[in-house]
Amino acid sequence: MSRLFRGVFIAWVVLRFGLDELVLSGFRNPVLRGLRRLVSIGRNLRSPRGQRLREALEALGPIFVKFGQVLSTRRDLLPPDIAEELARLQDRVPPFPSAVAVATIERAFGKPLNEVFADFDQTPVASASIAQVHFATLKDGREVAVKVLRPNMLPVIEKDLALMRTMAGWVGKLSADGKRLKPREVVAEFDKYLHDELDLVREASNAAQLRRNMADLNLVLIPEMHWDHCRNEVLVMERMKGVPISQVERLRAAGVDIPKLARDGVTIFFTQVFRDGFFHADMHPGNIQVSLEPATFGRYISLDFGIVGTLTQFDKEYLAQNFTAFFRRDYKRVAELHIESGWVPPDTRVDELEAAIRAVCEPYFDRPLKEISLGMVLMRLFQTSRRFNVEIQPQLVLLQKTLLNIEGLGRELDPELDLWSTAKPFLETWMNQQIGPRKLWEQLKAEAPHYAKLLPELPRLLHDYLRQRPHDLGREVRELVQEQRRTNRLLQGILYGGVGFVLGLLAMQLLVRVRLW
Repeated sequence: MSRLFRGVFIAWVVLRFGLDELVLSGFRNPVLRGLRRLVSIGRNLRSPRGQRLREALEALGPIFVKFGQVLSTRRDLLPPDIAEELARLQDRVPPFPSAVAVATIERAFGKPLNEVFADFDQTPVASASIAQVHFATLKDGREVAVKVLRPNMLPVIEKDLALMRTMAGWVGKLSADGKRLKPREVVAEFDKYLHDELDLVREASNAAQLRRNMADLNLVLIPEMHWDHCRNEVLVMERMKGVPISQVERLRAAGVDIPKLARDGVTIFFTQVFRDGFFHADMHPGNIQVSLEPATFGRYISLDFGIVGTLTQFDKEYLAQNFTAFFRRDYKRVAELHIESGWVPPDTRVDELEAAIRAVCEPYFDRPLKEISLGMVLMRLFQTSRRFNVEIQPQLVLLQKTLLNIEGLGRELDPELDLWSTAKPFLETWMNQQIGPRKLWEQLKAEAPHYAKLLPELPRLLHDYLRQRPHDLGREVRELVQEQRRTNRLLQGILYGGVGFVLGLLAMQLLVRVRLW
């Protein structure tokens, strides 16, 4: 019955904001177009379609708001006006009662609140659709932040997700444009993100990994997780004291070097992407603060690690080759990379894809470097990819979304920020690692344990093999000797070839350095 009432409420919101007219406008059938005009009679639908969709999601509640936020990152699927409007969705949710938070904590730990904390602030300091945060003090005197999940979130989420899947099926069947948007895949992606955020232990492990990765950079602070006090519903972490990065004037008055702060943000992001392949994928201003403590003055403070992005070796090689081809204006190679990766149908014409990519990228080379937006280039490439049915991988969508956040934040802090010059050292280092002797040496070191284990076993394996064929030992020995001679010649060839290969790599590295940089 509750699901029925929820469905009726959703239908009322759809009619109120004219989303039915928005869906019918995507059909080319004359009958359906006539129906669109019919349902528009007597309704005020003059507001832009993106605005109506955003307001409808806000009316439907926090789960739909978060869905709109995730959907706004899929700029490869959405028209620009709708994507821009959905990006304005704000996850401002009233806090739930402190008594409920206390009950959740006591249930998670199986003991009264005063046995867990020496002090607990009943007033939450932050509230979102999934959880809210309280400040507290542990028994040993350490100040902590306590993140508590909203009560009964899973049943509510499952009901709304079931309705979303139903609506996604309708959209995919009723409209060709709707089918192209892949609504079922988008809902499945949202389902994954949402369930990941519901597991606070998973968020704690993400934070711990980022903390280890960033320990030697001395540019960003990540709270320490108190594992003895972490549960699926409750997360206890080190309390961080900083100023929200959106309060630029306050930071400037405190003496923070704002242009350096902008460059440091870009450095942190590219380090996480190209060095670690593990990056914070929710770096909007609400999750970023700046420390004013004397020991850590001017450092970033990262919060909320429910969503992280990971890049495989293939992903990083794909990005590096695309960036390199882009720098050289080799648009044909960019098109070939898309086809080789399998993200474009194999019957796609390379020249057509090349021409489309050229139309996106070429205008940017006539501008000063500081005016080039790498995020906008990627966004326009994703939009162009719709025409060729490019399958954009989720991890690259997260990368593009985070890059847009970082670039927008950096430009807000310092309008003169040159993103390309800041990113160049990381790209150069990455390329050197991929084509230089260091990469060969790393691969040899990686395989060394395998060979070290195999070599001592060779005499025993040879002995066992010879004992199995005693009737023709002479012939076997002769064949073994001949095989050994061939092996020796092969090893000599490999040795000479390896030396030549290393020398060739060195020469190629010098050539690439000269041609690219």
